[in-house]
Amino acid sequence: MEIVDGRVEDYVERLTSPHDPLLAELSEETARELGSTGMLTGPVAGRFLELVVWFGRPKRVLEIGTFSGHSALTMAAALPEDGHIDACEIDPDRAAFAQRYFDRSPHGSKIALHVGPALETLEQLEGDFDLVFIDADKPGYIGYYEAVLPRLSEHGLIVVDNTLAGGRVVDGTPPAAEFNEHVANDSRSEQVILTVRDGITLIRRA
Repeated sequence: MEIVDGRVEDYVERLTSPHDPLLAELSEETARELGSTGMLTGPVAGRFLELVVWFGRPKRVLEIGTFSGHSALTMAAALPEDGHIDACEIDPDRAAFAQRYFDRSPHGSKIALHVGPALETLEQLEGDFDLVFIDADKPGYIGYYEAVLPRLSEHGLIVVDNTLAGGRVVDGTPPAAEFNEHVANDSRSEQVILTVRDGITLIRRA
């Protein structure tokens, strides 16, 4: 099932501000070296994340699921100079790939990359977060949500990717559907699901 007509998606991407050259290179090399290009944030969702960060001005960001580094770099570009991202990636090869691009970016110094299970990393990090971006293993989404919701700052926001699962949530079968229902039934939070790319959900504490 197509969430949005492919012609509309092409139109939206064409008229959205294009990739930064380094991010375009990152995307191309990801396709060659790592595959799984569907896991890339992409130019439209990347610009969306960048604008969320630009508008919200978070000082402390947590990313769960870094993959090749695209989303972390889009957020870092909009962070204030004293902003910081803790990026979590479980796969060492993907983490090494991402770090190479962090090292090349003028914004890479704002990112600390943690290799290992995200929930274990989270236990080692102190304090609250102004923004949390979740884009990791889908069966783990509820666990990540439960771990980070109590640690949001007063005006903190959770952004969750792939929450429409290619439209399969309509049938209620993928892990994303269970996650969406879990959040919708949680009186502690308020949320909106957007039909951006494969679905992006914005969540705040109620």
